Amino acid sequence: MRIKGGVTSRRRHKSVLSRAKGFRGRRKNCFRLAKLAVQRAEKYAFRDRRVNKRAFRSLWIMRINAAARLNGITYSKLIRGLTMANVEVDRKILADLAANDSIAFAAFADKAKQALAA
Repeated sequence: MRIKGGVTSRRRHKSVLSRAKGFRGRRKNCFRLAKLAVQRAEKYAFRDRRVNKRAFRSLWIMRINAAARLNGITYSKLIRGLTMANVEVDRKILADLAANDSIAFAAFADKAKQALAA
């Protein structure tokens, strides 16, 4: 007896088409086009989860550098000084302090300057 694959195919098609919701044109309702569009979207999503991390780190470094220069020290010297002073604060937190709490950031900058001077 031959087993027909209608149920399996329908399930697979529904899965792909549900992931293609919101796409424009026939890419949202034509299985063959939707399949390609979903594959491409998943590829970009996978790649950009990593790119996003890089972009944020770059943004944090720019913010820290700008605030550090206002406090009379460069970014690289600030990071080196904090490392020498055994201050374990990551760049995300430093960038947040630079943007929202300049007094606390200035304290970190002074700590770094003291460590570099010693």
